[in-house]
Amino acid sequence: MSGRTQLMWDDAVTGYDFGEGHPMDPVRLALTMGLVRALGLDRAVDVVAGRPAGDSTLRLVHREDYVAAVRAASADPERADQRYGLGTVDDPAFRGMHEASALIAGQSVAAAEAVWRGDTAHAVNFTGGLHHAMPGGAAGFCVYNDAALAIARMLELGAERIAYVDVDVHHGDGVQAAFGEDPRVLTVSLHEHPRTLFPQTGWPQETGIGAGEGSAVNVALPAGTGDAGWLRAFHAVVPELLADFRPQVLVTQHGADTHFEDPLAHFAVSLDAQRAVMTACHELAHTHAEGGRWIALGGGGYEVVDVVPRSWAHLVGIAAHTPVDPESVIPSWWRDEVYARTRRLGPARMTDGRAPSWKPWEEGYDPADRLDQAVLATRRAAFPLRGLLA
Repeated sequence: MSGRTQLMWDDAVTGYDFGEGHPMDPVRLALTMGLVRALGLDRAVDVVAGRPAGDSTLRLVHREDYVAAVRAASADPERADQRYGLGTVDDPAFRGMHEASALIAGQSVAAAEAVWRGDTAHAVNFTGGLHHAMPGGAAGFCVYNDAALAIARMLELGAERIAYVDVDVHHGDGVQAAFGEDPRVLTVSLHEHPRTLFPQTGWPQETGIGAGEGSAVNVALPAGTGDAGWLRAFHAVVPELLADFRPQVLVTQHGADTHFEDPLAHFAVSLDAQRAVMTACHELAHTHAEGGRWIALGGGGYEVVDVVPRSWAHLVGIAAHTPVDPESVIPSWWRDEVYARTRRLGPARMTDGRAPSWKPWEEGYDPADRLDQAVLATRRAAFPLRGLLA
C-alpha cells in the first residue's frame, strides 16, 4: 500500500440537512472537521473530495424507481412520495436532498476505490455510515446507503471477501439487507436490543439468507450496556469472526450514539470506550485484512457538541497513525466556534475521564448475566454456521 491515510471531505456535505429541530444536525459534521483541523490532524492525512455518486453507482444497491423518487423530492419537496420513506418525520424531504445524499455516498465510494486500488491502506469518511437506507426506500435519517454502496463497488472491482463491522447503537439493517444473500460479505452488528430501539431488527437469529446463511452476525445488547459490557461483547465476537473470514477489506461503521449522553438511545458507553473499539478495529484491519485495508465510516450520533466531534476526531487520528492523546486540551478557538454556532460550551478535553476495561470471554461467562446471555445467543446462532465453536 502507498500513500497517507485519506480523509474524505467536501464542505457541501453539510447540505445534508433535514431542517431545524431534526436530530441529524449537519453542524456535527462541520464541528468535527473543525476539530480535526484544530488538533492538526488534517496535516497527517490527505484530505480528498470524492465526486457525487452517479446513477449507475447508486443502482449497485438502490432501485432505479427509488433514485427517481429521491430526485423528484429533491427538486420539489412537496412531491415527496412517502411510499419510499420520503417526506416522513424521520426523513423529511428537502431541496437538494439527492445531491447532498449522492455526495456523501460518493465520498464512501471514492474511499473504497482508493483503498481497493492500493492508493492508501486506510480511508475515513465520517460523514457516511448511513446504514439504514434500503434498496427501495429511505429510513432512519438515511437516504442513500453509502456503506453498502462502497462495499458493492469493491465487489464490482473484484473483491471476494469484505467484512463490515457496525458498532452504532442501532442495527445496521440496510447493509445486512443489501448483502444478506451474498457470502462474499460478512456483516457484524453490535447494537441495542430490538425490543427497545429502532429499527426493531438485528436479532441473533438473523444470520443471512440462502447462499448467505451464516454471513450475518447480530449482537443484540441490553439497554444500559456500558463500557465493560460493550467492550466484552465486541471482543467476544468480532476478532474470532475476522480471523476466520480473512477479509480482503475491513469496513467499519462508528456511530457515536452508543454514548451515555446520546438523546436517542439507551447505552452508557464513554468516549474512551469508543476510542478503544476504534483502536481495536484498526489493529484488526492490520492483522486480518490484506495490506491493512480499512475503510472507517461515521454514522449516528446526536449529541452534536460534546460527543460526535471528539469521537470522530479520534477516529481520524487513529486511522492516520497519529492517535490523539485523550488528555489533550482542545484548542480554545474551536470552542469559540462551537459557541458561535450553537450557543453551547464545547468540551475542554478529548476524554470522558474513563479508563475502560473488560473481562475476556475466554475466561468464562455467567449464564445469569444479561450481557453474557446476549453474547452467547449470538455465538450459538451464528458461529456454528461458520464452522466455529459457540
